[in-house]
Amino acid sequence: MRWTPGGVSSDIEDRRDDSGGDGGGFGFGHLGIGGVIIVGLLSLLFHRNLFVFFSGAPSTPVEHRAPNRQLDAREQPEVEFVSFVLDDVQKNWTRILPQQGNAPYRHAKLVLFRNAYPSACGMAQDAIGPFYCPEDEKVYLDLSFFNELKNRFGAPGEFAQAYVIAHEIGHHVQKILGIEPKVRQLQQRRPEEANPLSVRLELQADCFAGVWANSTEQRKIIDASDVASALGAAAAVGDDRLQKMASGHVSPETFTHGTSAQRTGWFRRGFESGSISACNTFQQRR
Repeated sequence: MRWTPGGVSSDIEDRRDDSGGDGGGFGFGHLGIGGVIIVGLLSLLFHRNLFVFFSGAPSTPVEHRAPNRQLDAREQPEVEFVSFVLDDVQKNWTRILPQQGNAPYRHAKLVLFRNAYPSACGMAQDAIGPFYCPEDEKVYLDLSFFNELKNRFGAPGEFAQAYVIAHEIGHHVQKILGIEPKVRQLQQRRPEEANPLSVRLELQADCFAGVWANSTEQRKIIDASDVASALGAAAAVGDDRLQKMASGHVSPETFTHGTSAQRTGWFRRGFESGSISACNTFQQRR
């Protein structure tokens, strides 16, 4: 992926030297390392902070720590990469959302944190993975997730990381278009359809990430190997693969994000079309 370092985006909120506490502070130390890993994988799978069920307190105050300047310096290239991708994704949606969605785009913020940080949707945890919070319209990201993506989930490459950011901004687009709140209302009215609706919401965000990827190909920012990297990342976080990793079993009735094949299929659909209209996962099947 060709990109130019250019400092830190104005849409980045750097909270890496703030914290909502460490692992012991959340009251789940009794789970053990294995338990924490399992809960972390399930949190990533279900896109919910399942650690809250092991916490004795509903919230944790933010603590301000002395800056870790050595670690900050090591992470600076990643911060600049995240900034480039975030700005590029949002610039693209600023251009195409009024054209294709008849709606103005408003920027989301991306919060960088380490270990844990409070969001309007609950405590962000490094074990949960990146997520978008519609309540405050922010994406939460611990940079250590990129190492997890590469080493644990087998999805290396810069464009794999870019896919993750573009997917989360895809959820922001869903909120702007009114899709996300409608789905949440349907889930409340029809609890039995909550999981299938969640799958469709997530697959659409994958497709929206593909719409952005289409624009990067047109501008010669990426090549075929980058597309393969993004497809690998989408496959790596499929429900079937994550469930297999977490428990050794696959339970389709509990899927919330879609299978690896579905996720790669919808990303490819957005990538090949560059069109919002191609991403209607609520009417089409893949």
